[in-house]
Amino acid sequence: MSRFVNVAAAQLGPIARNETKKQVVDRLLAHLHQAKKMDVDVVVFPELALTTFFPRWFSEDISDFDCFYETQMPGPDTQPLFDAAARLQIGFYLGYAELVIENGVKRRFNVSILVDKTGTIVGKYRKVHLPGHGQDEPWRAFQHLEKYYFEPGHEFGVWSAFGGVMGMALCNDRRWSETYRVMGLKGVEMVMLGYNTPVHNPPAPEHDDLSMFHNHLVMQAGAYQNGTWVVGVAKAGSEEGIEMIGGSAIIAPSGEIVAACSTKGDELAIARCDLDLCHSYKSTTFNFERHRRPEAYGLISSQRGAVVPWA
Repeated sequence: MSRFVNVAAAQLGPIARNETKKQVVDRLLAHLHQAKKMDVDVVVFPELALTTFFPRWFSEDISDFDCFYETQMPGPDTQPLFDAAARLQIGFYLGYAELVIENGVKRRFNVSILVDKTGTIVGKYRKVHLPGHGQDEPWRAFQHLEKYYFEPGHEFGVWSAFGGVMGMALCNDRRWSETYRVMGLKGVEMVMLGYNTPVHNPPAPEHDDLSMFHNHLVMQAGAYQNGTWVVGVAKAGSEEGIEMIGGSAIIAPSGEIVAACSTKGDELAIARCDLDLCHSYKSTTFNFERHRRPEAYGLISSQRGAVVPWA
């Protein structure tokens, strides 16, 4: 018997720095209402979906940017999302910046949450693979200071929701095969991930023309090699003068893109995802129990950097 989940990739166009969280939440609510009309079960929003991508700017006093973080979830600005989810009986994945105080110390994370059809948070994930740099580099046309504004997370979890095994990741996580494999080893059937990816890569501009190809390549490979659905959702368009790639897509366990956004604005791409399609890959080509040889993979967890003989 097939287990179908109707999923919407809820791409967002650019969010201006002076746009209020209420204005952004109104856009998210519009996505929820539109998705409900199409009988969607869960809506996947982008990374840092409540604000502009603020790590592109440097401030010596990091607290200057505390306004971009959420100190509670739901909070006053986001409660309408949870109310709508419960009222409409529709779930969502949401990426945002989290600020918590632990033992009197402020800690900041790039996070996502998964909310079920009752408006209840069923899982939270803290981004593991923080890209960019951790210090001011004013020579860049724009900066990517995630290592400055966030601490890394330390675990890829999965959660039982929407009739299957759901996993979460964020942006740069999608480029690392370990992201999908750890969740694959936990039986993941759908990985939801939001991203904010600029077209231009200042340290390696030769990659710019390949940004969309690489975006889809890593998600398709992760889906196929782990027999899982992958839902990748972008914040797209020209945001504060920085062009973002877009390319939101829903990818089947076969690695095929089955639905995609075609603009760089607010847009929904919807697919009816059969979670039981995962079984044909998990039980054959990628039957981990039968075919994996972890005794040969020791370097993956014991060594961080590569040994380059010619360096």
